[in-house]
Amino acid sequence: MNELFTQFDSTFFEKNRMSILMVLHRQGSASYNQFKALLGLPDGSLYNHMEKLSLNGYIEKRKEIAGATVQTVYSLAEKGRNQVIEYLQFMEALLKSHQEEKL
Repeated sequence: MNELFTQFDSTFFEKNRMSILMVLHRQGSASYNQFKALLGLPDGSLYNHMEKLSLNGYIEKRKEIAGATVQTVYSLAEKGRNQVIEYLQFMEALLKSHQEEKL
């Protein structure tokens, strides 16, 4: 196991983008407005994070009709799903190793 956090690229390993990915991992999908409410980021900042994740293949976006408006809904792409799972496994192994050291 690579014990360094540097195995995760800077697109993934940034607190707001990691939060976005973890929400999608847990919920399956979420709209732009849901992320805006959850993260409390200004529109420009949130948009930039979403675009960076999308352009790097971590998330997918689609347009859906919601009442009388169209909203953008995001979900994890295969790369994003794999990276989140790899990160969670890494953290689990790190915690297990730490617990074993205490014994």
